[in-house]
Amino acid sequence: METPICPACGCSLVRLGITKQKAVQHYYAGKGYWFCCKGCLELFITNPELCLAETTGLTVCPVCLAEKPVNATVTMDFNGKPVVFCRCPHCLEVFNKDPHYFIARLAWQTNYAGVFGENMGCCSK
Repeated sequence: METPICPACGCSLVRLGITKQKAVQHYYAGKGYWFCCKGCLELFITNPELCLAETTGLTVCPVCLAEKPVNATVTMDFNGKPVVFCRCPHCLEVFNKDPHYFIARLAWQTNYAGVFGENMGCCSK
């Protein structure tokens, strides 16, 4: 399951409540990347290969929205596709109560305001 992760700071844009409309997009080496803020884009531009090396392989738990390296996760099959979770058994339990919501939220298809709410956090400026 793909979800946007800022390649400069490694934060889940969904967890921060940053929508596609608010995210900063930049193309590098023919590929589009989403950033949580202009500051992270500026950081990325100074050393894109280092930023990509540090954030490649991160995934986001659909329930708690924790960013984890893939080797520190568990995978579950949902409708024929793998979904990756943090190792917390509670997240799997909660996911099974409303899996379609969590899949949609992870894919930027809900109006989730993020852990900081509408007007809080480092990237809400």
